[in-house]
Amino acid sequence: MTAIIRRRIFFLFLICLAVCGALNGQSQKGTLSGHVSDASQAVVQNARVVVNPGNLTTTSDSLGDFVVAGLAPGSYTVTVTSVGFKPLTQTITVAAGQTVPLNAVLQVASGAEQVVVSAGSGQNMLQAINEEITSPNIVSVMPETEILALPNANVADAIGRMPGVTVQRDEGEAVYVQVRGLDPRLTNTTIDGVTIPSPESNVRQVILATIPADMVQSIELNKTLSANQDADGVGGSVNMVTKMAG
Repeated sequence: MTAIIRRRIFFLFLICLAVCGALNGQSQKGTLSGHVSDASQAVVQNARVVVNPGNLTTTSDSLGDFVVAGLAPGSYTVTVTSVGFKPLTQTITVAAGQTVPLNAVLQVASGAEQVVVSAGSGQNMLQAINEEITSPNIVSVMPETEILALPNANVADAIGRMPGVTVQRDEGEAVYVQVRGLDPRLTNTTIDGVTIPSPESNVRQVILATIPADMVQSIELNKTLSANQDADGVGGSVNMVTKMAG
């Protein structure tokens, strides 16, 4: 009787191990890792990626990459959209504990949706529009082509042409930026997301008259702050993106 009881206990132990292993495999989540580009293999930034079921949404970064984590094992439909391109829909299967790669190649929209550009200015405008659409807060973006198309003496002049912005002038030259009519000292100034201090000891705001307009790749004006930004820009935050190699 003792040997039979031991066998039964041993078999029950094996069954418990098998059940626990199966449950553990089902509880593990999968990950979707993808890259968005166009037909010429150029990176598509700020493309909107939606995963269903679940309506999980993310956007591609400056390198065209995106990641959606925490997916339960099963089949999903991934839809990638970007201004000026045809929507791309693909079906993927996610396994427990595995990463599913997805290379999304977008095609230019045809017919009335086709965008005709010249001198390469259209791509910068599309990226700026994508960033404004997909941003979680209120953002205005001015690309380099728009900055250079207007007679801007400095960065403050360029920012003053954006909606909701006025500038303080000294002898006719734009010096400080005011967002939505608030005092210039309430506007935070950053370069590539890094806050810069004021070069003047008696004021908090940064003088922008010394920065030429053709020194930046784009200007991002955050009229409302998000959780990942410093809270010292009550009025808003001006981010100047430096130029990248062509």
